[in-house]
Amino acid sequence: MAWFDIAAKKLGFPTIELFVKAGSDGESIGNCPFSQRLFMILWLKGVIFNVTTVDLKRKPADLQDLAPGTNPPFVTFNGEVKVDVNKIEEFLEEKLTPPRYPKLATTHAESNTAGIDVFAKFSAYIKNSRKDTNDGLEKALLKSLQRLDEFLRTPLPDEIDANNTDNPQESTRSFLDGPDLTLADCNLLPKLHILKVVARKYRGFEIPADMVGVWRYLNRAYEREEFTNTCPVEREIEFAYIDVAKRIK
Repeated sequence: MAWFDIAAKKLGFPTIELFVKAGSDGESIGNCPFSQRLFMILWLKGVIFNVTTVDLKRKPADLQDLAPGTNPPFVTFNGEVKVDVNKIEEFLEEKLTPPRYPKLATTHAESNTAGIDVFAKFSAYIKNSRKDTNDGLEKALLKSLQRLDEFLRTPLPDEIDANNTDNPQESTRSFLDGPDLTLADCNLLPKLHILKVVARKYRGFEIPADMVGVWRYLNRAYEREEFTNTCPVEREIEFAYIDVAKRIK
């Protein structure tokens, strides 16, 4: 029995193992926003868990037997294999509940859809090789980022006091739903970081400095170990896109 299984059982924790995509060296954490999403959720829940990086080029036979036809990320929970990121997220939120584990669901429904199309706009932009469509795709990405910035700068209902005439004109919250990281952040932040790194490397594109809401959001994330310790290094992100990012012709 692995040490983390023993430690988890002694403390009354479930035994959990997270399998994530390995980096180019076959061992480090690879570029995968879905892997990081689950990694962040488990870290925020405060459970004892083990992380195994899986080299997709040399996937061990025992892992193929464990989750046949499935690529990471996936989770084992008390020996039961769980696949599909959205379903795993729902399962963990259902099983790891207060008072022992924090609730990570958002308070405001709109926080779940903020920035929902940013990664799709980025993907279309970075995969495009046509000069005549590049400007339009870049403008679409900027428009999507602007909507996210506006959301982050607009006070949420609980930041406004109906009896106070001096309510803030602009939010100063750290994350999508307030001062704390939630499931919505675990979904969006890894993608937003990839966008920042890859667009700069392969397009010379920078998120505009005047998008203070987006930059505040990213900088607060970089202060949190739940994000930085689950994030692949930048060169790994860049390497993952070396053939994806198309040269403009």
